[in-house]
Amino acid sequence: MKLRKLTASDYFLIIVNLVPVYAVWFEGWNAAQVFIVYCLETVIIGIFNVIKMACVTIFIKPADTWQNYTGSSTVSGMFFIVFFIFHYGFFVFVQTQIFFGISGIIHDDSVFGVYRQIPKALGRDGRLLLLIFIVYYTLETLYDFFLSGQYKTITMARLMFQPYGRIFIQQFVVIAGSMFLLFGGGNVFILILAAVKIAFELFVNMNQLLDKSIAEAARKKELQDNT
Repeated sequence: MKLRKLTASDYFLIIVNLVPVYAVWFEGWNAAQVFIVYCLETVIIGIFNVIKMACVTIFIKPADTWQNYTGSSTVSGMFFIVFFIFHYGFFVFVQTQIFFGISGIIHDDSVFGVYRQIPKALGRDGRLLLLIFIVYYTLETLYDFFLSGQYKTITMARLMFQPYGRIFIQQFVVIAGSMFLLFGGGNVFILILAAVKIAFELFVNMNQLLDKSIAEAARKKELQDNT
């Protein structure tokens, strides 16, 4: 695994993920509240991705190619958006249910009751960290997606699947972190979580993996057509 050349966005990402580590270890922030923010980060990523997909659909191309192992077809951008909301939303729902169920941060017997209590459970520190994350993803979207011109060339399929690498990592670390919280080791896992997230972002090229996966699907379809 090779470290790619770091960009200004990478350094910003490192700083943002080290903020909660410093705050928990040296400023006395509540580790449980920080973990709630990490859990909500998956939701933030999804919302920003819907915004990106909507902008591409409205301003660049109202339809795009949907490629899979059975073939390809042209579908509307709205299809990609709706599919993403339901599919990604399912992952978010499972992640949050497991997290709150194991950690015991919020006690509620109803399935959706925990979500009503999140604003209160965040506390002042949690709300501040949530704001920091929202500002970070706003700037990332502005500079890396719009000002860079990526929104003009990216395919809807690639854009739709971009967040999944992050959410798989986050599902693992957040669920594992909820166990640490249960046994009083939240401060230690905040450090581990930040390290894992930073390493994933810097060492794993998700765009390259997505391109490889899409190309592989097209190659297998071509082989099937030729046999």
